[in-house]
Parts: sequence; C-alpha cells; structure tokens
Amino acid sequence: MEAWIGAILSGILLGLVYGLAAMGLNLIWGVINVINLSHGAFIALGMFSAYFLFHFAGLNPFIAVALVLIIGLIIGMGAYFVALHRVLDAPELSTLLSTYSLSLIIIGLGTFIFTTNPRAIDIGLGSIGVAGIYIPISKILTGLFSVLFTVILYLFLYKTWTGKAIRAVSMNKSAAEFMGVNSIFILSLSFGIGIALAMIAGCLIAAIFPFTILSGSVYELKSFVICVLGGLGSPLGALIGGLILGLLENVFALKIPVGYIPFIEFMILVIILLVKPTGLITKR
Repeated sequence: MEAWIGAILSGILLGLVYGLAAMGLNLIWGVINVINLSHGAFIALGMFSAYFLFHFAGLNPFIAVALVLIIGLIIGMGAYFVALHRVLDAPELSTLLSTYSLSLIIIGLGTFIFTTNPRAIDIGLGSIGVAGIYIPISKILTGLFSVLFTVILYLFLYKTWTGKAIRAVSMNKSAAEFMGVNSIFILSLSFGIGIALAMIAGCLIAAIFPFTILSGSVYELKSFVICVLGGLGSPLGALIGGLILGLLENVFALKIPVGYIPFIEFMILVIILLVKPTGLITKR
C-alpha cells in the first residue's frame, strides 16, 4: 500500500511538471497555429541555464527559475522573428522545418559546447516522510512551482489586457487587428511565453533528474502526447494530460518494466487520436 501511495504522489508531482512543459507547446499552437519542433531543445536549454546559474552564481534552481523565465521570454521573442515571422503565411511544412532547424542549431551548439556528458544539480534539500512514505523536498517544490506558474499563466491570460489580446488573436487575428491589437507583438510575445514555459519546466526538471543536452527530446515527446491527450490549444487540458501521464508512468512502473512505459504512452496517443482526436478538453 505504501508503494502505491508513494507512486501516486510522485506521479502527481511529476505530472504537474509535464503539464507545465506541455503548456508552452500548447500555447504556441493555440495562438500561432504552429507545432514547435524546437520545444525539447528549449527544455534542455532551461536545464543548462539552471545548471550554470547554480554552479557559477550559487542560485538554487527554485530561485533561478525567475531569471530563467526572463531569459526564456527574451530568447523566445527573438527566436520568433528569426525563425517564424517570415514563414507564418507559408505552407505548414515551412514552419515545421523552421522550428526543427532551430532545434538542430541549439542541440548542435549545445553538444559542441557542453558535450553529451550527464550533468546534475545536487541541492540536497532532503525529504519529507509521512506514514512511512518519503518524498524528496525538491520534487514537492517542483510540483508546487508548476502549479504556481500555471496559476500565473491563467491570471495573465484571463485577467490582463495583454492576455485578453493573446486570446483575441488566437480566435480571430484579423478582428483583433481591427480593434487595434498589434498582432506582430502579440504573436512574438506568445512564442516567447511558450519558450519561457518550456525553459522553466527544464529548470525544474533539472532540480530532480540528471540531464544532457539531448534530454529535452524525451520531454518534447511527452509534451506531444499530453497535448493530444488534453486537447491542442487547451492549457487546462495540458495540465490534466500531464497529471494523467505522470500517474500512469509511476503506477505502471510498479508492475511492468520501465522500458515498456514509452510504448504504453504512445499506444494511448494512438487510441486518443482514433477515438477522440480533439482531446479531453478543447475549450481555450
């Protein structure tokens, strides 16, 4: 029973981080209508940002996450103008190739500079034990910070003028422009926020797991599964999809070899695409 409870709690905490990572991918799709194939590369960039801020500036990842947010937002907005702005009206293959090229550049430079040797951040926060179940404090903080940024994103999108402008552009770009919304700025900001969320997720993941420059691809695939599971364009769906995936991973790991879990995840992806391709939640 303790093993089951521990797996469920770990699954919830891990699922919250998965959901946060998927929200970045989901937001970019929902607003810009672009599938960002550089998502995993930016998650890895967030991991290395946390690593260097920890080792050279002495910043705990849970403090450094604020800086990673700003860095991600700036890099993301710049990347929009470099990689996407000129090809938004081109065939969809152009945006796929553009974001994939961006991913190759980041991973290629990262491999050259950082190599593919595993890195880890040892913050040594200990664990909390309740009724014989011990959960690392770093994992608890990771889940709490994921919830915090989810709430901040919700409040930003639904309670601020800029957030409402983002939602307006996602619904009808031409009508939003007619009402005086600067769609170019809004699109670049949306891409920047999506990248910032990916890098924040990478920063939080780096606090609990070892990583390399190639680690982001694993979480990118999970993000796609979550987006399809929860519904493309739905931030709430991404959170729910992340929780489901995190729970499945941890609970299944009690009964089956870990190597089979990715197969089960992608079987779920195929089933969702066949049965309910719009996902569990489609409302934005």
